[in-house]
Amino acid sequence: MDKAAYLVRRLLLMVPTFIGITAVCFALTRFLPGGPVEMRLMRARGIGSSAAATAGAAAASGVTKEYRMELERQFGFDKPVWRQYWDWLVTNRMGLSLESYDYPNKTAWQLIRSRIPVSLWFGIVSAVLTYLVCIPLGVAKAMRRDGKFDAVTSLVVFAAYAIPSFALALGLKTLFCGTVDGLWDAFPLGGLSSEFDFPPTAMERFADRVWHMALPVACYVSGSFAMLTLLMKNSILDQISSDYVRTAIAKGASRRRALWCHAFRNALIPVATGFGRIVALVFAGSIIIETVFEIPGMGLLGWDALVGRDYAVFLALLALTSVFQLAGNLISDILYMVIDPRMDFEGR
Repeated sequence: MDKAAYLVRRLLLMVPTFIGITAVCFALTRFLPGGPVEMRLMRARGIGSSAAATAGAAAASGVTKEYRMELERQFGFDKPVWRQYWDWLVTNRMGLSLESYDYPNKTAWQLIRSRIPVSLWFGIVSAVLTYLVCIPLGVAKAMRRDGKFDAVTSLVVFAAYAIPSFALALGLKTLFCGTVDGLWDAFPLGGLSSEFDFPPTAMERFADRVWHMALPVACYVSGSFAMLTLLMKNSILDQISSDYVRTAIAKGASRRRALWCHAFRNALIPVATGFGRIVALVFAGSIIIETVFEIPGMGLLGWDALVGRDYAVFLALLALTSVFQLAGNLISDILYMVIDPRMDFEGR
């Protein structure tokens, strides 16, 4: 099977995979308690949206049957599940948001579309910085294996790996955002930009955005920092010990030349496997980081949808994230082809 046929097959397989993911999750939301109908019934009885689903079911007992049937018709629950799925995916643009957050009568896609630029901004910057830092660092650790540089950087890498992202976010915010008296107040508590008392220049806006992004981006990068660095280091070590590298050195090539001209390209192959996950993170954002730093991206939108049981927004985010994950995996395969043209797809 040639490469073009393999890519076509992968593209075709993305369709049933996407349908399977979204169909299963959609069916689960239709059978789990605490859906949009129950939430509206709870509000009709004056109960807050944060109440438990069991309490909502008990409170709904005093609501007329006609009112409940009208709510089920409004949300499409009076139709078969397959028809509800078709309507959700195709005809009503992924559903009307239950909460609608800042604007009434908004579809889930309209809410998500307003958050995509924010998550893109943070995700792309974080992904670029991750690769720019981790690949050279992994190479440097491999070239200085078992030395002081390797030991010190390994300590930093393992510390970054051991600290959960939410703990790092809270720790950085506590240390550098002036939340505790006597500590540094070097960065803003959250948000994307400051309120200027005067029309700022383009450079001032850029500096302000960098100021707001510094801590969140550090948390984004730490999530993939350790894994990618160690993966690059081990991949370089494997290639250096290969016969073709030793042969190049035996023919007179320096160790540095053998690394960059022969081993480096092949060492990038395992690194490409993580690109799909990074692409999904770029578009989906991080719920924890965006919540801690009050960043109005898709991650925070997903958290609000979960807390408010806004299934329309949650399912739309799931569908979008699934598409990005599948696209990221396809891009990883394309990178394999570019990095290693010898790859054989026969029988895959």
